[in-house]
Amino acid sequence: MTQQKLRVAAIADIHYGKHSRGILHDTFAACSQRADVLLLCGDLTDYGLAEEAEELIVDLRSAVHVPILAVLGNHDFESGQPELVRKVLEQAGVTVLDGECVEIEGVGFAGVCGFGGGFGRRMLNAWGEPLVKKFVQEAIDHAVRLEQALIKLQTDRRVALLHYAPIRETCEGESPEIYPFLGSTRLEEPINRFRVSAVFHGHAHNGALNGATATGIPVYNVSMHAVQKHAPNEPPFRIVEV
Repeated sequence: MTQQKLRVAAIADIHYGKHSRGILHDTFAACSQRADVLLLCGDLTDYGLAEEAEELIVDLRSAVHVPILAVLGNHDFESGQPELVRKVLEQAGVTVLDGECVEIEGVGFAGVCGFGGGFGRRMLNAWGEPLVKKFVQEAIDHAVRLEQALIKLQTDRRVALLHYAPIRETCEGESPEIYPFLGSTRLEEPINRFRVSAVFHGHAHNGALNGATATGIPVYNVSMHAVQKHAPNEPPFRIVEV
């Protein structure tokens, strides 16, 4: 028996501020009309303030009528209140993932923000100063939380929802100097091990839209800015069937 495809709409780096209400209302409505689930891949707010999240929620509530899943991005931590941003989102019915998982219509979703550290042979390792080791440990912790979420999923189809990139390929187009701060190969390891069906991330505003892990798993950069750069005549989100 053929499983019915789930239509996934995904967008990232929307950077809602204190006066952003209405700015993406029509975009969210289009996502809701064309997809079965909406993924928000981090940097939902500009400065990580609860007031900014509340502006976003007004638009989501009025425009979206499908399940919404989200992860936080680095901007959502800026003011040291990520728990307040998450609370605002969850009180409005958005499922925020940080090492958790959820199943929707036979598809399992696992999410985590992710962290930097670089890719492949150039990936930063835990050696030297304590601050370097702490940085690397943060990246490891995010990869472990993603792994723990994927372990819990019993579905054949699995989707990883991230903010930081798990591969270098979707960062291409950015300045090479900032690659180590755009993502980490450590995120790719559990994705490959658990044979994830698709990966969505943001953060790389000038990156490429499509890539694949070492085992061929498709990776989609859904940063609104990258989508607008590469497909200026298309809506600033991606639709993928899983």
